Amino acid sequence: MFAPGAAVRVKGDWPEARGPVHIRTPHYLRGRRGTVVRLLGAFPNPEDLAFARPAEARALYHVAFGLGDLWDDAGGSDELMVELYEHWLEAA
Repeated sequence: MFAPGAAVRVKGDWPEARGPVHIRTPHYLRGRRGTVVRLLGAFPNPEDLAFARPAEARALYHVAFGLGDLWDDAGGSDELMVELYEHWLEAA
């Protein structure tokens, strides 16, 4: 589990290259660093639910990313907050 304020990186994984999947993690975030804002709770994994498979409950977080860290032409201090499941995150 990650605590609020923890620096994380979205895994640079591409499971869609291995076969049919349902992914809720945007491509543009993979490999990028962010900061955990809060734990939202544990919910069934939608990547399994999409295929009617048993879905283990997984921790879901709000993770903030600086826009300048995502896009070269973004400036200022604006952030993008995204809901990401823990199995897509690693310590940065």
